[in-house]
Amino acid sequence: MAKVADYYIERTATRLLRSLKGSGGSTPLHRIQVSKTVIQYSLDQKLAQVKNTGHGFLLSVVEDS
Repeated sequence: MAKVADYYIERTATRLLRSLKGSGGSTPLHRIQVSKTVIQYSLDQKLAQVKNTGHGFLLSVVEDS
């Protein structure tokens, strides 16, 4: 049963990253409408990062170099 949840989280994280790439690569963290688990998965996999702008936090796609 844990596998089903993992696949859901992975698919949702992929959709979130695709959406971020389509909106310029980052968005304010408070505007994201997904669970904390999906965001944490993206951070743990080093697919995204959180930046403190001084006025709030941005979730950004990690650039592949």
